[in-house]
Amino acid sequence: MKAPRALGPAAAATLVFCAGIGMAHAGSAAEAQPETMAMLKHAIGIHTVEGQHQVPVLAAYLADKLKAAGFPAGDVEIIPVGETAALVARYRGTGEGKPILLSGHMDVVAAKRADWTRDPFTLIEENGYLYGRGTADMKTGVVVLVETLIRLKREGFQPRHDLILLLSGDEETAMASTRELARRYHDAEFLLNADAGGGTLNPDTGKPALYQIQAAEKTYADFRIALSSPGGHSSEPNDDNAIYRLARIIDRVAAHQFPPQSNEITLASLRALGAHTPGPLGAAMTQFAAHPDDAAAAATISADPAYVGQIRTTCVATMLNGGHALNALPQSASVNINCRIFPGTPVDSVRDTLVKVIDDQSASVTVLPPPPVASPASPLRQDVIAAVTAAVHARFPGVEVVPSMSAGASDSMHFRNAGVPSYGIDAAFTKPDDSFAHGLNEKLPASEVEAGLEFWHRVLVQLAK
Repeated sequence: MKAPRALGPAAAATLVFCAGIGMAHAGSAAEAQPETMAMLKHAIGIHTVEGQHQVPVLAAYLADKLKAAGFPAGDVEIIPVGETAALVARYRGTGEGKPILLSGHMDVVAAKRADWTRDPFTLIEENGYLYGRGTADMKTGVVVLVETLIRLKREGFQPRHDLILLLSGDEETAMASTRELARRYHDAEFLLNADAGGGTLNPDTGKPALYQIQAAEKTYADFRIALSSPGGHSSEPNDDNAIYRLARIIDRVAAHQFPPQSNEITLASLRALGAHTPGPLGAAMTQFAAHPDDAAAAATISADPAYVGQIRTTCVATMLNGGHALNALPQSASVNINCRIFPGTPVDSVRDTLVKVIDDQSASVTVLPPPPVASPASPLRQDVIAAVTAAVHARFPGVEVVPSMSAGASDSMHFRNAGVPSYGIDAAFTKPDDSFAHGLNEKLPASEVEAGLEFWHRVLVQLAK
C-alpha cells in the first residue's frame, strides 16, 4: 500500500474523485442478500441492550457464522468485558504491512414495546423500509461487515493486509469493550468504521446530494455541578435553597455559547453542505466556510440544532437531581452537563469555562468517569478517499465526496486516541428525515442492505488487494 498522504486545504475543499474501481463480482451482492437478511433478522431479535447480558449471545452467533464460512477458530475470539463482550475476527492476508481494522458495535439503546408502532426487536419490512432497533444503528452495518468477510473468504480473496473485524459491545454506554479493543489493536494501518459517515439524499427529490467521510469527531465529557445547603422545614423557606440556586446556574449555562471553531475538515464539509442547502442556512454555511470569523454566519448555523455542533463546543443539561423529601428544604441539588468538545480543545479548558459561567464559588464542578478521551482529527488519506469515492461512484456517478466531523462520538474516538487513523464510511444513503437512530420506530431503507454489501466489497478489495 502507498504511504499515506495528507491532503492540503485546497484538495480537502473539493475532494471529488473519479477513480476507477477494483474487482467486483456482478450479482454477488444480490446473491449474498438473503443470507444477510437472515442474519439481520436473528440479530435484531437479540436484546443487546445494556444490562440484558445479550451481547455475548450475538457475538457467539456471529462467531459461529464466521467459523462455518472457513475462518479458523483461532482467528475468531470473543472477549468478555463485564456483562458485555467484544468480537474479533482476523482475515489473514500475505502479511504485507499493518492490518486494516473494521469497526462496528453490537449493542443498541433501549426500546419499549409500548412506545413503538411495531415490536422493536422484530425485523419488519414495510413500504420499502426495514423497522427494528438496530436497523440504522447499527446491526445492519455489523451483519453487512460479517457477510462481506464471508463473501471474500468464499471467493478466495487474498489480501496483502490482514483484515481485522472489531465489534464492540457497549458503544452506546461506557465503551469499556472499545477501550479494550483499542488497547489490543492499536498497531494498525487505519480503521474503517461502519458507524459514521454516509450519504445524504435530497429530501425533496430523493436524489443523492453528497457523501461524507467522517475523519474527525468530537469527544465528550460529563460534568456534575453540585450544590448543598442546610435544608430545613418547607414551611420556613429561605434564600439558601439549593434547587433555586441550581436553577440560576442552569440558566447561565444554557445562555452561554462557546466561540466558533473550525478545521480543514469542517470547513470542507460546510462548503459542500452549503451548496446543497437552500435558504439562509446554506448561505451561512458557504459564508462561514470562506470566512470562519463571520459572526452572523456562525449565529445562523448555531441556530440550527443539526449543525450547531459543527462549529463550536456545546454543553447541555441532561439530568437533574435534588431534594430528599416532599416537605423539606433541599439539602443538595445537582445537574449533569454533557459537553461535546471540538477536536483540539482541552477538557480542562471546558471545565474552566463552566466554572466562570456558573459564577458560584459554592458550587462544585466535577468531571465524571469514564475519563474523557482526546480524539484528534485523522489525516485525509488519499488511498481511503479514493477507494470510498470509487465505491460511491459505482452506485451514484459523480456524487461529491467530502470529509466531515461527527458531533457525536463513536468507537473511532478511542482508536484515534491510540494513534490509529480512523474513517467513518457508512454505506447508506438516506434522507435527513430518515435518521431514526436511537429514536422511536427506528428504520432504514431496505435498499441499503444490498447497496452496503456492494459498497464494502468494493472498498475492501481496493484497499487490501
